[in-house]
Amino acid sequence: MALTKLERRTKIKMRVRKIVSGTADCPRLSVFRSNKEIYAQLIDDAKGETLLNASSKAKEIAGAEGTKTEKAAMVGKLVAEKALAAGISAVVFDRNGYLYHGRVKQLADAAREGGLKF
Repeated sequence: MALTKLERRTKIKMRVRKIVSGTADCPRLSVFRSNKEIYAQLIDDAKGETLLNASSKAKEIAGAEGTKTEKAAMVGKLVAEKALAAGISAVVFDRNGYLYHGRVKQLADAAREGGLKF
């Protein structure tokens, strides 16, 4: 029997999470993509806590005009600004089982342009 989309994404997510782990010096940049919004957070897996987050629901982004892909790029820039302000310059990227394409790729590219290294 074929896997559902959610089961497929969960299997990919678990396969990647065996390898990718964040620390306080180099946290994990985790991306969650819903149908309408996109969320990003920096996670310290050693302590099990979220260091900072950004989403398309933020005041600066929610009122902006544009497509979901353009808003994903804004979220990438916002998370990069917050990370640099917190003294974080390097992260490991966790696409969370999503394809590295479209909104996820835009967010990652914008975070790189914003100054994060991964």
